[in-house]
Amino acid sequence: MITVLASPSVAPAGWSDLADELDRWGEAGRTATLWWRDDDAAAPSRRLDELLVTAREVPVALAVIPAIAGRELAARLDQCEQSSVRVLQHGWAHRDHANDGKKSEFPSSRPREEIAVDLAAGRERLTSLFGARALSVMVPPWNRFDDGLLPLFAEMGVGAISRIKPRRSAWPVADVFEANVHIDLVAWRDGRGFVGEAAALGGLVGFLQARRQGEADPDEPTGILTHHLVQDAATGGFLGRLVSATAAHPAVRWLDAGEVFAPAVGPEAAVRA
Repeated sequence: MITVLASPSVAPAGWSDLADELDRWGEAGRTATLWWRDDDAAAPSRRLDELLVTAREVPVALAVIPAIAGRELAARLDQCEQSSVRVLQHGWAHRDHANDGKKSEFPSSRPREEIAVDLAAGRERLTSLFGARALSVMVPPWNRFDDGLLPLFAEMGVGAISRIKPRRSAWPVADVFEANVHIDLVAWRDGRGFVGEAAALGGLVGFLQARRQGEADPDEPTGILTHHLVQDAATGGFLGRLVSATAAHPAVRWLDAGEVFAPAVGPEAAVRA
């Protein structure tokens, strides 16, 4: 277990800072692993198409809302040029059941039986729609899921969880693996636009540095979080440049979600189709 001593500092950064940090990984003979999670997918759309075009060179994992996802989305993903588009379980209906002001679909105050039913229904629906693309990984809406409820996962066929911020342990409870995202590109409190290049790069460089220096779990891949439904042109432009800059660097590897969650979902999921 690795305990995070402090959250990585988020100082503004530029593209040269990212290049320098990646060079340091290379000089140390290490590979900076990255992965991409996009939340709230449910149906095909122009914005989803734009995201998939941007991600053509790298894998992307779509956190899909089971209750409202349909065969149209499955058909769209089957048309993707890239094979490494994975589906993760984004709760059940993305509905708030909290009563303390902090939104959560699965608060500790909710009956465990209801939560178990939703978890199982979501897993079954995604497997039915997406087959092998659907990994047994839970992405809780609003990134909130009480650790006390994690033992339910094993009963429902869910092997892993992905939230936000550096993980404190790769295995928060027995039989449940965790790999999170760390840089959210949406400015939720400021018009839902792009957080800005300096802030996004600052978060990316900060977490990479924390991993390299042992201040965060060095084995947790650095996760980029997007929301295609609210993504603006500035976000898309940043992502395009990020993919180009990192895909060309010898010390970087973008991971398929099957690789990210292989300890929980099995080595066969790590093999790209």
